[in-house]
Amino acid sequence: MKRLYPFDPLLKHHVLIALLLAIWIFIFLYFTEPLDVNEFGDKEKLIYLPGYGLLGGVCYLVFLSFQYYLYKRTENKWRLINEIIFLVSFSVISIAVARMYYLYVIMIGERNPYTLGYMLRAIYLPALATILPIIIIGRFAFGKYHEKRLEDQKIEIQGEGNYEGLRLQLNDLISIQSSDNYIEVFYLSGHQLKKTLIRNKLSAIDDEFPELLRAHRSYLINPFHFRQWKTENSKLIICLNHDVEVPVSKTYQKDIKAAIQFATN
Repeated sequence: MKRLYPFDPLLKHHVLIALLLAIWIFIFLYFTEPLDVNEFGDKEKLIYLPGYGLLGGVCYLVFLSFQYYLYKRTENKWRLINEIIFLVSFSVISIAVARMYYLYVIMIGERNPYTLGYMLRAIYLPALATILPIIIIGRFAFGKYHEKRLEDQKIEIQGEGNYEGLRLQLNDLISIQSSDNYIEVFYLSGHQLKKTLIRNKLSAIDDEFPELLRAHRSYLINPFHFRQWKTENSKLIICLNHDVEVPVSKTYQKDIKAAIQFATN
């Protein structure tokens, strides 16, 4: 359950999954005609059935906030257990929303609606058995695609010496600190935080890698690892993953807050 699972944090890909989900739910209901759907005329089908699809897509998008909460809780590492929790929670909430739509939209003013137990057996669980594979395949495929892109995003921090340097994935880099004529690079190797000293200037690294943000004249950070802000002795500090803390000078506060807000949305 602690095994890492392919995960794509990009919102635009999840919007596409939500859209495909909404279309698939409509098609499923339109052609299978479960319960009293077969009593609808063509006009009624086009009025009521898209609502189920829309609710499914909207539920998925709304539930993404819970997904990103789990993602942050595990320090930007998505595990199999996280995926299972997300899918089970999404399924339960979606069933509850679909039930309310049936009672208060489709059956409003009508007597003797189908019971929840009967609808679970006759429509909701069979529908989930058809719909969930689409979600699982879409999420897995986009996750694998995102992992492949990350593999291609390796960077090399070179030193001034002939044999100095560090090659790593961009998202494994957490922060860089200036130390006299050297820089201290804080990065991940597997799940361990490591530090490497390289002879170079922070300004040269800043110019070479625009993906990094200047938080202080002596610090660069990778916004990918942002966790939270905190204040100590009236000084602003940015907290990164693996308990790395970096002071933020007043000169860079406005710019870095705007950049962090953009990068985490």
